[in-house]
Amino acid sequence: MGLLKLGMVGGGQGAFIGGVHRMAARLDGRWELVAGSFSSEPVRAHASATEIGVSADRSYGDFREMARVEAMREDGIDAVSIVTPNHLHAPIAQAFLSAGIHVICDKPMTATLEQATNLVKVAKSSKASFFLTHNYTGYPMIRQAKKMVTDGLLGDLRIVQANYLQDWLSEPQGASNKQAAWRTDATQSGAGAIGDIGTHAYNLASFVTGLRALSVSAGLRSHQANMTVDDDARVALELENGARGQIWASQVAIGNENNLSLEVYGTKASLRWSQEAANVLIFTEIGKAPQFYTRGGAMTGPEAAAVTRVPAGHPEGYLEAFATIYREAADEINGTLSLDRIGLEAGLDGMKFVDACQRSSRDGSAWVEM
Repeated sequence: MGLLKLGMVGGGQGAFIGGVHRMAARLDGRWELVAGSFSSEPVRAHASATEIGVSADRSYGDFREMARVEAMREDGIDAVSIVTPNHLHAPIAQAFLSAGIHVICDKPMTATLEQATNLVKVAKSSKASFFLTHNYTGYPMIRQAKKMVTDGLLGDLRIVQANYLQDWLSEPQGASNKQAAWRTDATQSGAGAIGDIGTHAYNLASFVTGLRALSVSAGLRSHQANMTVDDDARVALELENGARGQIWASQVAIGNENNLSLEVYGTKASLRWSQEAANVLIFTEIGKAPQFYTRGGAMTGPEAAAVTRVPAGHPEGYLEAFATIYREAADEINGTLSLDRIGLEAGLDGMKFVDACQRSSRDGSAWVEM
């Protein structure tokens, strides 16, 4: 089976996440990047294509032209990767889905809940699939944790705690910081920390536990003058089975780079995981000493093994977890169903979460329904 052909919108000169997507797509040898509209500025788009190695005849100055032309080519792309600011996710995804081209979209799904709702309608009428890159679900020990919860090893779930802490907005960012410019602009991002990293924390908690929030009480705050989005979010959640949850997402927590962690507590046992020690999962049964499950170790099951690439004891991390999403997207497109796919349902749930947090915060942290 040959390589699937991938296109990309966004991710050109000065971008961050586009390069991560390109590395992740290459890792398992399933994808070949052959086309792109790498910037909304045509000159930069074509210069980026040259740097990336995409031929001039597959470099586009406009994503709509790209969707139209690629859909007509016999050797057209199988899927497009969307790595633009959030407000462009919906129109780009809709253009390619309408053209019958699969979509692999960076999170969050869209900038607003209204955009997400409209995108779901378009996606459901398309023959193509929509994939959302909540890449942290690709870690082997997260797959292990999900399996242990599903198997009932924790008993009935009581408490879920997820944190995602950064410090890069602790000081004002200059206009030259392209990432800060759009991520702190509500018209482009739709939300600050709650959308940028809070959606990751919420998705990770939901993925492992299988539970979604019914209602939230949120306090969103900005610590910089003239900021139109939040940089710190504290959220309490009421979950589906009566369990309670809490999420702290902050970009002003000095001393934290990308400190993502998850704790799940049940009636029988608990699980603890941190991205800073991503190859270890701590399982503690009531009244017993903690057990340390390691990626590739004897106690881990087939769910973790299926997304493990290097021998036990060797570091495996962020890029590999990201690559898992691309590999599973390729498997599904090629006809192998991936039960762990993150797609429309999770994307819409994430945008409902962001919207509910914003409404709650505006109403003095009142409890609001998702």
